[in-house]
Amino acid sequence: MGTALITGASSGLGEEFAWQLATAKHNVVLVARRREKLEHLANKLEQACGVRAEVIVADLSAKQYRQEVQHRLRASRYPVGLLVNNAGFGLGSSFLENSLEDENYGLDVMVRAVMELCHTAAREMVGRGRGAILNVSSVASETGMGTYSAHKAWVRSFSEGLAEELKGTNVTCTAVVPGMVRTHFHDNFVLDTSQVPPVVWVSADTVVSESLRAVSRGKTWVVPSLKYKVTDTLSRVSPRRIVRYVTRHLPHV
Repeated sequence: MGTALITGASSGLGEEFAWQLATAKHNVVLVARRREKLEHLANKLEQACGVRAEVIVADLSAKQYRQEVQHRLRASRYPVGLLVNNAGFGLGSSFLENSLEDENYGLDVMVRAVMELCHTAAREMVGRGRGAILNVSSVASETGMGTYSAHKAWVRSFSEGLAEELKGTNVTCTAVVPGMVRTHFHDNFVLDTSQVPPVVWVSADTVVSESLRAVSRGKTWVVPSLKYKVTDTLSRVSPRRIVRYVTRHLPHV
C-alpha cells in the first residue's frame, strides 16, 4: 500500500490503525484536530517503526480542511494507497435534546467527509490502478439509536455500493462494523462503562487487525469478533419492532 491516510488518528481506533500500519512498514498520514497529540504520535511512529509520518491538523466538519485532506489524496509524491475513514464520535444526546448545530457537525464529520474523501481517493486510486478504502461503520448501523446509527448505516450502505462500483479496477472498499471497543469513544455517553460486563468489550487491536486483514482480502465488509458477528446478524434478521424496543432503553450515542 505504501502510504496510508488515517482520519481521527490521534486516539482510539485511529491511533491503533496508525501503529499497526506503521509496524507493517507503511508510511502514514495522520489526520485529526489536535496538533500536539498528532505530532507526538508521528514522532513515536517514526522512531519506533522507521517510517514517514505526516501530520495534517484538520477539523473535518469544515470544508476548507476537507479540501486540504483531498489535496493530499491527490498528491503524486508518496501517493496514498489506503484511506482509513475513521473520524467519528458519539453525540451523547437524543435528536430532540441535541442542538441542530451539533447534529450538523456530526453529519459533516461522519457522512460528508467520508463521501468527499472517498470520491477523491477512489478516483486517484483507479487512475493509478490500485488502492483500498476502509470506512468505519458500527453495529449501531442496524439499530434505531438516533442520528449516530443513521450516519453509520449510511457509511455501511455507501461502502457496499462503492465496493460494487470499484469491481474490476483493482481498488477495493471495505466497511468495518465494530461493536463496543475499549477506547475513549464512550466518554460522551451517559453510561458508566465500569458497569459494562467485560464480555461485551472488544479490543482495538482485534478490530484493527481484523479490519486490515479484510482489506488485504478485498472483502466488502467485516464485523470483528464472533460475538459481534452474532449480534450484527441478530440485529439484521430480528423484527424491527424488537430491535427498536431493545435499543430504546440504551444510552444515546
